[in-house]
Amino acid sequence: MEEREGEVRWDGLCSRDAGTRGAALENVRQAVLRRTAEISPAEEDPSPESSQGRSASATARGRLNEMLARLLMLSKRCPFRDVREKSESILSSVQELGIRIPRPLGHGPSRFIPEKEILQVGNEDARMHTFADSFAALGHLDNITLVMVFHPQYLESFLKTQHYLLQMDGPLPLHYRHYIGIMAAARHQCSYLVNLHVNDFLHVGGDPKWLNGLENAPHKLQNLGELNKILAHQPWLITKEHIERLLKTEEHSWSLAELIHAVVLLTHYHSLASFTFGCGISPEIHCEGGHTFRLPSVSNYCICDVTNGNHGVDEMHVSPTGSISTTESFCEVEALMEKMKQLQECRDEEEASQEEMATRFEREKRESMFVCCSEDEESAPTRDVSRHFEDTSYGYKGFSRHGMHVPTFRVQDYSWEDHGYSLVNRLYPDVGQLIDEKFHIAYNLTYNTMAMHKDVDTSTLRRAIWNYIHCMFGIRYDDYDYGEINQLLDRSFKVYIKTVVCTPEKTTKRMYDSFWRQFKHSEKVHVNLLLIEARMQAELLYALRAITHYMT
Repeated sequence: MEEREGEVRWDGLCSRDAGTRGAALENVRQAVLRRTAEISPAEEDPSPESSQGRSASATARGRLNEMLARLLMLSKRCPFRDVREKSESILSSVQELGIRIPRPLGHGPSRFIPEKEILQVGNEDARMHTFADSFAALGHLDNITLVMVFHPQYLESFLKTQHYLLQMDGPLPLHYRHYIGIMAAARHQCSYLVNLHVNDFLHVGGDPKWLNGLENAPHKLQNLGELNKILAHQPWLITKEHIERLLKTEEHSWSLAELIHAVVLLTHYHSLASFTFGCGISPEIHCEGGHTFRLPSVSNYCICDVTNGNHGVDEMHVSPTGSISTTESFCEVEALMEKMKQLQECRDEEEASQEEMATRFEREKRESMFVCCSEDEESAPTRDVSRHFEDTSYGYKGFSRHGMHVPTFRVQDYSWEDHGYSLVNRLYPDVGQLIDEKFHIAYNLTYNTMAMHKDVDTSTLRRAIWNYIHCMFGIRYDDYDYGEINQLLDRSFKVYIKTVVCTPEKTTKRMYDSFWRQFKHSEKVHVNLLLIEARMQAELLYALRAITHYMT
């Protein structure tokens, strides 16, 4: 987190030692005041005689603005009180000198979840130690962490895995790891993740020229573009020939260990893009779109808040057809619980034949193809994001479209537990264990609650969600009755699931609000954890099976 000129040491603010933080804060304060002295209030809109003077003044103001935006982030998001208070004090001092300071945009870490329902940084809460760990590792608390902390057990596993993938010893150099993260996030036009990893890529010494487009990156990374594209949108098309092309390209070839690392990174960030859109994650305060230097309007109300869904009624759930009464939502919860109970009883009484189970799977797989992802028209990716990948027209397509037939992937023939796990662990030690732990936590996570009800066994519902996602990818469990899915997942929920998993960039607040209307936001975040882990496992299964076929 060192400032470009070596003038400011931001990393001292991450220390758990108060003395180290104090020294770093004083260093930051002096650096900001020096920058401020270079810019008088009259130069807010400078018009020097020469273009060179204008350029120098704009550069100086730009660097100061970057520092002020980071201080704003620290004043709101740092888990250490002394850093929050001192950052706010420095901003106030700058403002008193007549320099305009930034203010946050939006209403918290998520556009879908009211800020008051998300754990506030600085609160006395057992989960705060997780914030301190994350801040020490990253230098900031990102909005994904602030939303995931609804489920601290999962968050701890997630952060540990991500830290290992990005920062610990591994086959790929650090700047490659962040660039692959950018490539993966860009496939879903996820500017939030792209912006985060652009900063990290530059921080670890990445070449800025690579950010001008994939064609400016090394051929080795360019060659990964095809795998990235297929994994993100149609992973069932991956074959051992795709793997062979990457491993046998003489001058720009990948080793098996490097390829495993890359595949895990790609699947991790494809899935994280799903979480970002599925939970309506807002831009980071210090990044583009997270703050503004413009003065607030007189009413402190902006029309952009309306378009973003932030108009003071976040706690109201409005369906596409109008308002929904509490009684009606309550009945939906009761009906769902009754179906879960009936399914459990029927399962105990009779079991369908293997032929019937196979027929039900094929029917569900076929029907999933006709679940519309979004009412909105497709939007073309912006230049800023699309430059990080090729073939922007390539996207998700179902199995049955255009007469294409894809054989069913039977988990009994190739599973994560029996095949994928050991392959990853053999070629990239410890990562298989970390991913496996994360899968298990997400799949088994329960508080035995549903909306206002307690002591509820939710295993039937969780399994239906997980298996529906895998069904959309053509993955079948022989021992599961796919007839349960239609009984437990209604159409609005299926639309949300398919959109978040297959075309996350099309997810809207209306879609988030329209399913499980009586459930808590923490339960909807829980659903998203199931979605992203099931998606990641599905992508990994196809990629690892292809690698196994190549090896044998």
